[in-house]
Amino acid sequence: MESSPIRMLADEYFEYLTETSPTEAHLRGDYRYADRWEDVGRAAEDANIDKFREFGARAYAMDPSTMSADDALTREVMIFETETKAALDEMHMAEFAVDPIFGFQVYAKLIPPMLSVPDADVAAAMVEKYKGYGNSFDQMTGRYREGIASGRTPAVFAVDGVIEQLDEWLALPVDEDPLLNTQVPDAFTAEQTAEWKAALADVVRDVVRPAVARQRDALRDEVRPVARPEGKEGLYWLPDGDLTYARSIHRYTTLPMQAAEIHEIGLQQIERLADEYREIGGEVLGTTDLQEIFSRLRDDPDLHHTTGEGVRAAAEAAFDKARAAMGDWFGRLPVADCIVAETPSGAQAFYFPAAEDGTRPGMFFMNTADPSSWGTFEVEATAFHEGIPGHHLQLAIAQELGDSVPAFRRHGHIVAYGEGWALYTERLVDEMGLYGSQLDRMGMLSADSMRAGRLVVDTGIHGLGWSRQQAIDYLAENSPMTLHTITEEIDRYIASMPGQALSYMIGRLEIQRMRADAEAQLGDRFDIKGFHDAVLTSGGVPLETLDRLVSEWADSV
Repeated sequence: MESSPIRMLADEYFEYLTETSPTEAHLRGDYRYADRWEDVGRAAEDANIDKFREFGARAYAMDPSTMSADDALTREVMIFETETKAALDEMHMAEFAVDPIFGFQVYAKLIPPMLSVPDADVAAAMVEKYKGYGNSFDQMTGRYREGIASGRTPAVFAVDGVIEQLDEWLALPVDEDPLLNTQVPDAFTAEQTAEWKAALADVVRDVVRPAVARQRDALRDEVRPVARPEGKEGLYWLPDGDLTYARSIHRYTTLPMQAAEIHEIGLQQIERLADEYREIGGEVLGTTDLQEIFSRLRDDPDLHHTTGEGVRAAAEAAFDKARAAMGDWFGRLPVADCIVAETPSGAQAFYFPAAEDGTRPGMFFMNTADPSSWGTFEVEATAFHEGIPGHHLQLAIAQELGDSVPAFRRHGHIVAYGEGWALYTERLVDEMGLYGSQLDRMGMLSADSMRAGRLVVDTGIHGLGWSRQQAIDYLAENSPMTLHTITEEIDRYIASMPGQALSYMIGRLEIQRMRADAEAQLGDRFDIKGFHDAVLTSGGVPLETLDRLVSEWADSV
């Protein structure tokens, strides 16, 4: 059957995304551009902006009244995606994107083991990819120099953190470089493997490391002297920080919200959580004093892990419980599985989707560099959020929708939808009875404190001019998170995608509201499996679109 015009445009759009995001494509199991790394130069960024605007204009020009419901949905999602991407890219945030949490230097440890290398052709392509990776470091260094010229520089703490990471990387012997921690084609002999790894090592020594050293030197000698000083870490202090943050809020929440409005929602959520802490704390810890509850959860060594193995085992046990219960709460279940893996770097916890070709399952990464930063009560809620039934169900089901849904909708990650869903599941599994104890339910509250606190501190830093230390102090006073975790979180909000942290709680509150509206409308006819299928079987969508889809489902019951 011939594709509709919007479907053909959607396929063209996804092919453009695939070609310009080759590493992301490789992670999905698409090897056509496996010899490339992303072009992060200014010319490529400007070309992307023009192309996103063009795709959005072409979609907008099509009449939705002449389309099928699914085609109209594709048009709606494409317009949102392209317009908000272009708007945020126009702010040229790469000029000050020195990032100790998710920067290119962190990717060096995370990405190589996850890139499938099924045969000799892809292995050969990896050698070229690494040359591109080295070039990307030089491109980023050039972007930082553009930032110096435009008066838009990173915060000094981020510069210091990245310099330290780059120094540590360069101090490693080449044969211990994390870029060499790759998969090996099954058919390779020992001799072929050694020859290929030697070729990769040559690129690491001759191309990547010199570019890393050049960036380290530029950060130390050129960027740091003009970096934003302590107390002025947020977008608030940049010449166009207000517009940058407004566009970030729209991109990540998908809603027309203002920073002050979100800040107030966060304060209200923190206040509600205090009552829940006191209720459970009296039972579990023998106290209703909020600061004493936080102190016990944060500082009692008996309530914290001591080994990475213990953290991972607790997450795997949570997954086992969730797998056993899913059939009673979800109509559609994913084929792909999700596994737990430890990592010494990056955020505290994060998820990578399965490869579409089945060569890699979904991966839930837990940063166990400091196992004691994991409360024993925190692991279950985090595992449910990042893996099953959180991100893994949403992303794996989307991937497995097949050709009935355009690829950009299957693989896209609209943050308020995806993170909102994952946070919604932390409360859902409480309904499902999956938390192992009342103490583990305290972990659910702790996770809520983080996400509600994000509404306060992200808007505080970027919209109200809060300092980094002010944000750290707020979370320390209003959550049981350890200072180590709080500091990493705050650094992420500053250096990695400002505004992204707002998506979690805003998304969850909206999904909970949609469910409450459907329950009120349907009464005894409400079916939780039907609701979850309505939420999960269209791929990623903006929240206003999801609201309509859920309403249409409720009307059809």
